Amino acid sequence: MNFWQAVILGIIEGITEFLPISSTGHMIIASSWMGIDRLAFTKMFEVAIQLGAILSVVILYWRKFFDRGRLAFYRKIILGTVPALIIGFLFAPVIDRLLDSPLTVGIMLLVGGIVLIWVDEWFGEPKVYQEEQMSVWQAIRIGFWQCLAMIPGVSRSAAAIIGGLQQRLSRELAAEFSFFLAVPTMAAATGYKLLQAYLHQPQLISEGHYLYLLLVGSAVAFVVALMAIRFFIQYLQHHTFRIFGYYRILVGIIVLILVWKGVLT
Repeated sequence: MNFWQAVILGIIEGITEFLPISSTGHMIIASSWMGIDRLAFTKMFEVAIQLGAILSVVILYWRKFFDRGRLAFYRKIILGTVPALIIGFLFAPVIDRLLDSPLTVGIMLLVGGIVLIWVDEWFGEPKVYQEEQMSVWQAIRIGFWQCLAMIPGVSRSAAAIIGGLQQRLSRELAAEFSFFLAVPTMAAATGYKLLQAYLHQPQLISEGHYLYLLLVGSAVAFVVALMAIRFFIQYLQHHTFRIFGYYRILVGIIVLILVWKGVLT
């Protein structure tokens, strides 16, 4: 991997991590297209640069994350993350194998796109507009929905947002709560991946060139994610998720064609 490939993946991570279009799916496609998908460093890099995206959420919502009086908020985030931690740990080998499958990505992009087109009409009018109105059980149920994103191409944010809508959250709150859940979920996934690299392939995080690329990718992901989050929340104040559904269907069809043609393997 070179500098520009790290920048490209950082941009993709920053744009797609918090939009319901699957960051993992897009990075699998991009790394495969650039011919670096089989590198051990690429697999670790695609997870590790999530730290930059995580930091963007913490910076944008710092009042919530650093207010010690919000114990109920912390409780919802922690308990909402537990399902992903348990299922992710139990099925880690299966998840790693799925990450190597552009076919899975294409199918899930297509299916998820169809869902997003109609999701606003499925669950009726929202009843919860502020995080303070949410119950702990609603947070836990959304956490279980988030687990669907362990299938590459589903999108963690899409799964959590659909879960939020199913729990009658408003579009904006469902999106914001998916951001909040992302912080501990992605931090745990990144920490686990870095630990695995340290134990089995320490050169991937100790060599100067690799460390430099990780810092570049994370910094780019941070800056781009800041802009993507702001855009997404403003967009949802006046629009539904339908445009993201159409986009997913288009990309999913392209991926399936590329897999059929043998371009993506």
